[in-house]
Amino acid sequence: MKNFKDKVAVITGAGSGIGRALAQELASAGAKLALSDINEAGLKETADLLGLGEDRLMIRKLDVADRQAFYDFADDVVNHFGYANMIFNNAGVALGATVEKMNYDDFEWLMNINFWGVVYGTKAFLPYLKEAGEGHIINVSSVFGLIGIPTQSAYNAAKFAVRGFTESLRLELEMEQCGVSATSIHPGGIKTNIAKAARISDDVAAITGSDPEQSKADFEKMFRTTPEEAASTILKGVRQNKRRVLIGSDALAIDTMQRLMPTSYQRLMVMGQKFMNKK
Repeated sequence: MKNFKDKVAVITGAGSGIGRALAQELASAGAKLALSDINEAGLKETADLLGLGEDRLMIRKLDVADRQAFYDFADDVVNHFGYANMIFNNAGVALGATVEKMNYDDFEWLMNINFWGVVYGTKAFLPYLKEAGEGHIINVSSVFGLIGIPTQSAYNAAKFAVRGFTESLRLELEMEQCGVSATSIHPGGIKTNIAKAARISDDVAAITGSDPEQSKADFEKMFRTTPEEAASTILKGVRQNKRRVLIGSDALAIDTMQRLMPTSYQRLMVMGQKFMNKK
């Protein structure tokens, strides 16, 4: 998809961060926008920043973990605009906990949003994208969809799943030659609010040497890329129909490490964490 003018772009998690930045850049490119977020206040802020009329903008509070709500949203988008071309499955949450101590409620909370939300968005909009004759599905995974990280097993599980799901989908769409494509997005550290809103278990301290609040602060220190830079990279990848998009120098470094040391990187991570815990 080379041109976004008059294309209908659907974005989840549009109330802040990458979702908001995507909305702003797509609006500047002449796209029509259907924006959703569970945070109504943030969503309203995004809408106010865009300053678009109803002919180019609709917003909706949406819990992406609610399958029926997502399908209803898809129907409403097409009823409003007449068609849909792009779905950016961007909404996500974070959780820090060891496998042993992580409770099932938190695990299911994360999977329902980070994985099932992507599945629901993809399946709800795919028929409409095919009807439009030109479409793209953009699913946000993570660099944690490329490597395993201690205390991030749930997040890893979801993001690895998003990657595999999207890669399989891409192959199916290419075989169908239906005019729709798919791209897996792998951001590194992006300056968003995801760490502040994360659920962090007390047992993380036994692994990282930091209490939950300090763990959030330490995690935020690794955020290097702005949402605007991330959005620009994602949309460049859509224009070029890339299979995978890496965002940030840290993502490029992690991808290279995984390719060169597909299993031995784990030993280095354990050694590095032990060293940090001794400091």
